[in-house]
Amino acid sequence: MLEPLSAPLSQVDGPRPRQPLFSRRYTLEIRQQLAWPWQALILGLALLVGLGLSAAILVLAGVPAGELLNEFVVATLFDAQSLQATLFQAAPVILVGLAGCLAFRARFWNLGLEGQMIWGALGATAVSLFEVGPEALRLPLMLVAALLGGLLWALAPLLLKLRLGVNEIIASLMLNYIAANFLLHLVFGPWKDPRDAFPYSPLFRPFERLPELLPGLSLAVPLALLVAVLAWWFVALSRAGLYLRFVDANPRVASAVGVPVRATILATVLASGALAGLAGFVVAAGQEGRLTQSFYQGYGFSGILIAFLARNNPLAAAVVAFLVATLFVAGRNLQVFYQIPFAMVQLIQALIVICVASSDFFIRHRLRRSQGGAA
Repeated sequence: MLEPLSAPLSQVDGPRPRQPLFSRRYTLEIRQQLAWPWQALILGLALLVGLGLSAAILVLAGVPAGELLNEFVVATLFDAQSLQATLFQAAPVILVGLAGCLAFRARFWNLGLEGQMIWGALGATAVSLFEVGPEALRLPLMLVAALLGGLLWALAPLLLKLRLGVNEIIASLMLNYIAANFLLHLVFGPWKDPRDAFPYSPLFRPFERLPELLPGLSLAVPLALLVAVLAWWFVALSRAGLYLRFVDANPRVASAVGVPVRATILATVLASGALAGLAGFVVAAGQEGRLTQSFYQGYGFSGILIAFLARNNPLAAAVVAFLVATLFVAGRNLQVFYQIPFAMVQLIQALIVICVASSDFFIRHRLRRSQGGAA
């Protein structure tokens, strides 16, 4: 015969788990909307974190902490020669940043900006070498050839994505290597300057160079600013820009309500490639004066950085591009006076990109506190 239990059931089954001091749980959820001031605050904090880490790395590399402000602001923006160098560097950086903004707005991750720059410069150089058109029209023809070169090189990964579903990140990135090796073939081979042993093309003639409006101010700077205004008009005011906002928000819903999604993506990505080609033309005809083997290096990564920091806004991209150009010039000064390798400047760019990309997580998500007992 079973005897009755003399102890409570809880003691027979064993001790119950201890209740937590706080019974609140936190769940991660997607934000429906976040006000612009809060977005700016989160982005600003992310930038401060990135700049703080960058400053710490530079101090560890041997740059005195008290000289950081002087090197990056005073000696760069308030010195006439350094300011000219910054504006000189800013024009192609603005263009490649705008190229990244347009493509990313169409949800096309265009990592082939450098390859498109190369083909833009190749198109411009071909017009110069083969003396296409009269001298008075040579520079405009070089510009048009650069636009077409970048546009056509962007068309390849775009068609691969739209027709075959190939990931554009891989396709556009691999095409960079093809363009770079073809460039090396030309400057070491048929397009090599016969009067010199170095791998670059013959010098462009004076009428094939971008003229200077003022001493130290090339035509490239107002050209880049004009393109930035046109890109802003395209994104903010045109009908295509309205379609682009639908595509950026949700391509499937946009297609369901009648938005021409494929045509919008096609036009936007081709415009992105054309702007990258224009950046190649600006470097070749405005800075180098000829086609060189490494003129494009670093610009693709800068375009991605600018697009992230500007949140794909063309006008903001122009401002951010100027700051990136300032970083380039200050980095060169650090190389001269403190023997800091240029790879350190690229590391700073990478840190800022990581921090800004991380801020997007906090803009789009939040922790929601809810009541609940312990499991």
